[in-house]
Amino acid sequence: MAVPRSKMSPMKRGFRRSADALKAPTYIEDKDSGERRRPHHIDLKTGKYRGRQILEPKDEV
Repeated sequence: MAVPRSKMSPMKRGFRRSADALKAPTYIEDKDSGERRRPHHIDLKTGKYRGRQILEPKDEV
């Protein structure tokens, strides 16, 4: 069984646990369409990424 060599201080424990916090996803406003999207992701409505056409745009029914 693993046994720590010395007691972990509350400060060090907090440093380790700081990465466990849940964060709300960030969104940015798209330059072309003005809609919100995730950064570094393809805009699925227009099919563009960084000004280039990557996918076919979705047809709205």
